[in-house]
Parts: sequence; C-alpha cells; structure tokens
Amino acid sequence: MVSTTGVVLPVLGVIPRGYRVRTPCGNETEVSTGKPLRQATVVIDPGHGGVETGSVGANGLVERDLNLGVSRRLVALLEKANVSVVLTRTADYRITVATRAEIATSLAPKVFLSIHHNGGSDAASTKPGTETFFQIASPESKRLAGLVYEELLVAFSSYEGIAWEADTDAGAKYRPNDSGGDYYGILRRSVGVPTVLSEALFLSNPPEAELLAKPETQQVEAEALARAIKRFLNTKDSGSGFVEPYARTEPAGPGGGADNCKDPALS
Repeated sequence: MVSTTGVVLPVLGVIPRGYRVRTPCGNETEVSTGKPLRQATVVIDPGHGGVETGSVGANGLVERDLNLGVSRRLVALLEKANVSVVLTRTADYRITVATRAEIATSLAPKVFLSIHHNGGSDAASTKPGTETFFQIASPESKRLAGLVYEELLVAFSSYEGIAWEADTDAGAKYRPNDSGGDYYGILRRSVGVPTVLSEALFLSNPPEAELLAKPETQQVEAEALARAIKRFLNTKDSGSGFVEPYARTEPAGPGGGADNCKDPALS
C-alpha cells in the first residue's frame, strides 16, 4: 500500500483500524488509511537513501539523490508506455534491503530493478564501465541483466571524450557469497522475481560525475533502462556483455540494514 505521505509499505495484515504494515526501517506498525497496491509489472528500487548516501562525486553529486532522480524519470517513461510500475523508495529516506525486497516479492512483478551508480573502479577504460548483476539461479534475471547492460553501454558510448573508468570484469555478471549464493542482499532476498542491480557509471570518477550531474544524461540513462525493460517484457532477446567475474575478497560495504534508520512520517 501507499501511505498518505507517499511511502510504499508491505501490508502484513488487515485490522479493524486499517492495516498492519512493515515500515521502511523494518518495524511493524499500524496505519488507518492509504492506497492499496495489488500488482505491478515493474518495481524500481532507487538505491540508498537518508543517511545512507552511497557514493559521492567530487562535484558533490550524491548517489542516493541521483538514484532517485533517474528512477523517477524511468517511472515516467514506463507509465507513458502503459506499464504499471512502483518505486520502493519515493523520497529521501532510508529503507532496508529487506523491506525493499519484501515490497517486490509481495507485488510479484515481472521486473525488479535496483538502480545504483558505482564507486572505486580498477583502472582507466576505453569504454563505459557499466556493470549489471544478476541472480545466480535465475536465467530470466541473467537475460534482464544482459539487456540492461546492452542498452546502457550503447547509450553512454555515444558520449565522446570522456575519460572512463571501469573494473576489469565490467559487464553483465554475478557475484557469489561464501556459500555460493548471491552476494548482494537485494538479489538474494528477491528469489522468484527476476531482479537486477544496475551500476550505470562510476560516480567516483570526476568526469563521469560531471556527466551524470546533467539532467539530460539522467534522461538518457532512464531511456536506456526503459528500452531494456520493454525489450525484456516484449521480446526473447538475450542481451549481451556477459562476463566471468574475478573473485572479490573485500567485505560488503556499509548499509542495507536498520542501523541509524529513522522511519519517515506515514500519515
């Protein structure tokens, strides 16, 4: 459901006074009014939010804000194409990975896309270092990742004279945890829903941060994502850019849990 303040909430049960819901920080509470959400073809997840900033560019561009801006543009494009779509995060507040995934699995969409922008590349690159991560056990998640990668790479490659940065295994890929499952919680917790985590460009790279700060670039990114989603929904295209990842040993970055999480107003 959507609260009167615009926050999307998983419903745990209907009660005489309204609804029992899960809050963005993972708490349980009651709300008396709101708009029910019964289905969505696509769920878009703007990464980070609130005190969880994500990457910050040298120009001051903050990933949490960029993620939400691109997500809103993408929603507008999908709605114009008559695709039903829901955002997990509708404003600047923190939301746990568990709640994000619960929204998606409750709505059972055909596409769940988590939008991010990267930090900490390996080296300079001759082309954009776009990365998309898919669920190890899901062929449809892999197909979606290949389409998202393909469309983003084509879109960003149209910009000339950019000093790109990339990881040496940039592309559409998986990342396993120590037990062989999905490393990223948003992928691991969304089993049964084709889910992809998109890292469009490196916000940590100043030339890319300057590019991403432009509204027209954010629109180009959103249009590429919309094309990928529509191709996934309407064709059997397999996508491209699949690579074998090299083994990572660094621990998971902070974020995604409920530490220092303050729920937004729900009414």
